[in-house]
Amino acid sequence: MSRLDTKIAGRYLRSRRSSRMVSLITIIAIGGVTVGVGALIVVMGIMNGLQTDLREKILVATPHLRISTYGRGIRLDNWEPVRDEVLLHPDVQAAAPFVITQGLLMAGADWHEGAYILGIDPDTGDVAVTSLPRRFMDGDLSFRPARDDVDGAIVLGRRLGERLVAYAGDTVAVISPVGATFSPSVGALVSKIWIFEVTGHFETGMYEYDNSYAVISLEKAQQFSQLGDAVSGLEVRLRDGWEASRVGRELEEQLGYPYRTIDWQSQNANLFSALELEKWAMGLVLLLIVVVAAFNIVSTLIMVVRDKTREIGILRAMGMPTRTIRRVFILQGAIIGVVGTVLGTVSGLALARYVDQRQIIDIDPTVYAIDHLPVRVDPVDLTLVIVASVAVAILATVYPARQAAALSPVDAIRYE
Repeated sequence: MSRLDTKIAGRYLRSRRSSRMVSLITIIAIGGVTVGVGALIVVMGIMNGLQTDLREKILVATPHLRISTYGRGIRLDNWEPVRDEVLLHPDVQAAAPFVITQGLLMAGADWHEGAYILGIDPDTGDVAVTSLPRRFMDGDLSFRPARDDVDGAIVLGRRLGERLVAYAGDTVAVISPVGATFSPSVGALVSKIWIFEVTGHFETGMYEYDNSYAVISLEKAQQFSQLGDAVSGLEVRLRDGWEASRVGRELEEQLGYPYRTIDWQSQNANLFSALELEKWAMGLVLLLIVVVAAFNIVSTLIMVVRDKTREIGILRAMGMPTRTIRRVFILQGAIIGVVGTVLGTVSGLALARYVDQRQIIDIDPTVYAIDHLPVRVDPVDLTLVIVASVAVAILATVYPARQAAALSPVDAIRYE
């Protein structure tokens, strides 16, 4: 592109009455690109934010890998040698036993709540398997009750504790699903009732965990579930969580039957696949806004061609080649596309930042597992949006540019 091409293109984009005022149709074309690019950036950012936020929330209490066995029930006997062998894998950072079961929590005579009872080992070395210990609002992993008349200590999810109105120092009764004994006085099976002192609460930001999880020590969980020295399985933390599927396969081959691994990606594959599909579907739909803006660019340039027909004829008569005429109109479309893309990028990034930081859009955590709409703009997606927008704008100039270049100098000068 020469300086002459740029000067003519800029002149054609201005109105006739004022050489410094951009014409209304040019503003409309730029506005269309701006709206399309801004909407694309915000929506793609929202979908990325949902994926990122959900992944982070899931990994608060869910490890990268879980190791258990095939067969009836969830039970892993003689787990210490298995843990030691797992720790030999170069991609494994930490491994610890866990117990997962269910129980019925009671706070007072008239309020009952079903919950998952998670038993964890507070001593996992220098690296915790999950980030749950860092999400404690009060209390810690010592699981030491202050009272002597209880069976142990329990830490409740924030929402679960609020519904039970159970605060630090209060007690809750927990009915075990196993170990029921026959009571002659009532003539029926009676489950054992455990009394735990609430020593703290945790908040992960993930509705499922905060609403229905309670944590006790591994030893108490083994007694509660009547597992003896066995556990439900092993939790494993990896150096790179995205390699969980590969490392899981390698550990299965290393340990052999009857051991099996379940990685966090497989557990939530349907959720993330749905979010990824929605992301690209919404992106494709909103890309149509940019395509509509491209039609505005086409109409704008066609009107410029008709308005500047005589001037084009004079330029052609003075010896300007057709490729230069073509470049002038391609440059006009590129200017509209670049300016609209820059404005759309700036406005889209600003809006995305505002929505994310202020958390102005609340959503139902019972449906989406998080309580506000997060926005995370991915640099790769941002680059794709910018390239696609400018490419569409330039492609929109092909027909008007060819039409202008095809004008006969004589007919163009005589055009009224």
